[in-house]
Amino acid sequence: MGGSSSNNKFHLNAGVAGAAPCPLRYFGENYEILCGNGVKLQHLYYVNFAIQNSYNYMATIKKQQFAVGGMSCTVCATSVEEVLSNTEGVQTAVVNFANHKAYAEYDSEIVDVEVLYQKLKAAGYELQVHGKEEADDMQQKHFKKVKMRFIWTAIFAFPVFVMSMFFMDHQGAIALPYGNWIAMALTAPVLFWFGRSFFVNAYKQAKMGKANMDSLVALSTGIAFFFSVFNTVYPQFFINAGLQPHVYYEAAAVIIAFISLGKLLEERAKVGTSEALRKLMDLQESHVWVMENGTSVKKPIEAVFPKDEILVKTGAKIPVDGVVISGTSYVDESAITGEPVPVKKITGDKVFAGTINQKGSFTVETTAVGEETLLGKILKTVEQAQGSKAPVQKLVDRIAGVFVPVVMGIAGVTFFAWFFLGGDTALSKALITSISVLVIACPCALGLATPTAIMVGVGRAAEKQILIRDAESLERGSAVNTILVDKTGTLTKGSPEVVFSHWLQPADYYAPIAVGLEQQSSHPLAAALVQFLEKPPKTITFFEEIAGYGVKGEVDGLAYSIGNKDLAATILSELPSDVEAALFGWEKRGATPVYFFSADHLIAVFALADPIKPDTQKAIAAWKKEGFEIYMLTGDAQETALAVAQAVGIDRVHAQLKPSDKAAIVKRLQSEGRVVAMIGDGINDSEALALADVSMAMGKGADVAMDIAMITLVTSNLERVGESLKLSKNVVRIVKQNLFWAFIYNVIGIPIAAGILFPFTGFLLSPMIAAAAMALSSVSVVSNSLRLRWV
Repeated sequence: MGGSSSNNKFHLNAGVAGAAPCPLRYFGENYEILCGNGVKLQHLYYVNFAIQNSYNYMATIKKQQFAVGGMSCTVCATSVEEVLSNTEGVQTAVVNFANHKAYAEYDSEIVDVEVLYQKLKAAGYELQVHGKEEADDMQQKHFKKVKMRFIWTAIFAFPVFVMSMFFMDHQGAIALPYGNWIAMALTAPVLFWFGRSFFVNAYKQAKMGKANMDSLVALSTGIAFFFSVFNTVYPQFFINAGLQPHVYYEAAAVIIAFISLGKLLEERAKVGTSEALRKLMDLQESHVWVMENGTSVKKPIEAVFPKDEILVKTGAKIPVDGVVISGTSYVDESAITGEPVPVKKITGDKVFAGTINQKGSFTVETTAVGEETLLGKILKTVEQAQGSKAPVQKLVDRIAGVFVPVVMGIAGVTFFAWFFLGGDTALSKALITSISVLVIACPCALGLATPTAIMVGVGRAAEKQILIRDAESLERGSAVNTILVDKTGTLTKGSPEVVFSHWLQPADYYAPIAVGLEQQSSHPLAAALVQFLEKPPKTITFFEEIAGYGVKGEVDGLAYSIGNKDLAATILSELPSDVEAALFGWEKRGATPVYFFSADHLIAVFALADPIKPDTQKAIAAWKKEGFEIYMLTGDAQETALAVAQAVGIDRVHAQLKPSDKAAIVKRLQSEGRVVAMIGDGINDSEALALADVSMAMGKGADVAMDIAMITLVTSNLERVGESLKLSKNVVRIVKQNLFWAFIYNVIGIPIAAGILFPFTGFLLSPMIAAAAMALSSVSVVSNSLRLRWV
């Protein structure tokens, strides 16, 4: 028996081959398995041992996110991922170059954070574990550091550029007094102080037998600088050989300047990719007012625990999930649910962290804090999704892994080809072209193409109350052409309401009697009737529940009863024609009739139904317009299912289905080549959800089944389904654009830098222009991804 846990829940296969996981809940020492067929197996002695072992095992497994310092390109990210993955005790490791984060799942009994830190340190990287505020401070400091590095680089590089462009003589030297020496003095700090990170990282990579973008930059600028230094110190060497002692200080300095500018623009653009996540983080409060002995005490959020009573003042963000125990107010829940209208909160109502108290103050009993709140789970889901890799990214990583060595090889071939075939200025041409090849090649653009689009797309979805589990879910969502939708709780509200009432006797007198009867009833429709009537109950004597019929009792010695059609048949031989006609119409629409009697006199009739959500018809129409095939799958009766389907505009209906029947329909459609999205509640439809290409869970507030579905809709708004699938298509389209331009840039840029156009046009690409093009390629990829914020 295998299983996994999440928030004290298990998903067990119960030893059945191919079975969908069954959610298991525990209550102290009692266990309850809820299988797809609705069967409950309680107090299972024989699963205790497996569950305990699962607990012991899962208790040592930790999932943690780290910031990683020292990564300069996607090859670095691949190296970090390899180091972490090859560390004993680490089960999975994913590194995202776009946000410089690593996500590791490891066994804390075998390895700890200190070991991971030392492993990465030995490889030339820094593992950082920080809280939200520290991470924000570090990001700001890093951005400021990159900005200042570019400014100082530009200050030193600009005069070198001017001297080389406007004061260069025909021998390749700067025609100013001590011009070459001045250029050397200005270029040296650009390379070895402001640009020292390129050389330090290149050295660390070389020690491990690897190479990355820093290696390309260090090699190209180093060659240009030291060749120029040689010609400055000993120009006679080439003059005696009949060659001009050219210097290339401007190439070395301006390459570092352009790459620094590219890094600055890239970092600024990256800030935009995480904007949605930061907005969610800003909803979290750092301090709270805890009630102690009748007075409020300010405490950090880390000092709050479940059952603590929290005072929420007017205008304050609610810091925890909890239940109102005193006070009344209106709460803005738009950040969590998307509902723009403030919701009234009274004693007994649930409130959620990150929502805003608008009027009045109230006291909340804490039920969840930090990561366990709904907001915390949303944050965790978004962070993990932004850090995940789409299947196409794995191919890109493999290409990037061999990219730098291949480019170095091309640069070497280019140098020797020009050296032997370049004529009188062979050495000059060989240096220019090989340096340009090293500089223009850009693995960063390839590395940023997918993760930046994923980060922006996932963040954009979160702003729309759509939680996407990982990058693969987005990729699958883009191919969906068939939508299967459950009825109860998805197309409908999921709870019965009174949709029709007709009183034959005075309602003001008899309604309290009906409330008194229904309050004692265990039938699920009873609560809906009580809520509808909204009257104080009359005291009922001699109450009796009649299985399969309804309830009966006495008030002031008179007998009353409420029940279904079978109860009515035992009291009346026929109903009034107008009542019967009205009820027949509601029955055709799937409603259930309820009858209220005094002895043998009919007092009132009601029709109760699970009402269709107000946005359902609009959503279905939008899905049809997008070309999706839509099927309704339900366990309800055929008549009820057809009535709902007709009302919302669905043509394909499957009713009276068991969970296995729904799964069979998913398989059949997939065998026909359809890409299937299944929308359900995440529990009753677990088997079909598990088999679908894309699974979507509907929910609202704390009922969201975030641990089950690929895509979770925080609100129960069906229009979000179409939006999520459309967003998936847009993200995949942007990823394809990014990868296309990143590949094309390198495929076209490297041959041009190698001088392929020279025999036809006499054109050789300047290393400075190559550096500018390389910087622009990364910035353009990130900027293209940012377009998703406005799509």
